[in-house]
This record gives sequence, structure tokens and C-alpha cells, in this order.
Amino acid sequence: MKTKFSLMIAAALLALTAFSYGQAGTDVKDATEDTGHATKKAAVETGHATKKAAVKTGEATEKAADKTGDATATAAKKTGHATKKAAVKTGEATEKAADKTGDATKTAAKDTGKGVEKGAKATGKGVKKAGEKTEDVVK
Repeated sequence: MKTKFSLMIAAALLALTAFSYGQAGTDVKDATEDTGHATKKAAVETGHATKKAAVKTGEATEKAADKTGDATATAAKKTGHATKKAAVKTGEATEKAADKTGDATKTAAKDTGKGVEKGAKATGKGVKKAGEKTEDVVK
């Protein structure tokens, strides 16, 4: 009787073990499916988040490009105005320099004329004296 009882207990334990392994296999399968679903959901959410981030980055890039364009246009206008002012000032300075050069040339011409006149008078006196001396010698 002990043998039958031992066999019954052994059979019961074996059946329980087989059931336990079967249950463990089902639990592992369920856990694997849950992990798969969670992974898929995380991938989809990551894709959506990446798409949103790309859209925001695109919008930010577009705004930055607009601001850069505006800043470039403003800088070009300011450069144009500064160039125009510089050209006007250069023209005015050139005109003043031309006036001063003209005045200096006029003064130099007058001074040269006076010097030539004095030189001619001195030459004339010298020629006259030489002529008088020649006349004295000839007499």
C-alpha cells in the first residue's frame, strides 16, 4: 500500500510539475506578447515625437532664415546709405581741394609774373648799362 500511495503521490507531483511548466510557458508567452505590444507602442510614440520635433525644427529654421534675410536687407540698406554719405563727403572734399589748388595756382602764377617782371627790369637795366658802356667805349 505504501508503494501505491508513493506512486500516486509521484504521479500527482509529476502532473503538478507538468501543469506548472505549462503555466510558466503561458506566462512567458504572455509576457513576450506584452513586451512586443509595449515595444511597438513605444516605437510609434517615438516616431510621432520625432516627427513633431522635425516640424518644430523646420519652423525654427524657417523663422531664423526670415530673420537672417531681414537683417541682411537692413544691413544692405544701411551700407547703401553710408556709401552714399561717404560719396557726398568725398565729392565735397574733392571740390574744396580743387578750389584750394586753383587758388594756389593763381597765387603762384601772380608770384611768377612778378618775379619775371622784376627779372626783366633787372635785365633791362643791365642791358641799358651795358649799352651805355659800349657807347662810351665806342666814343
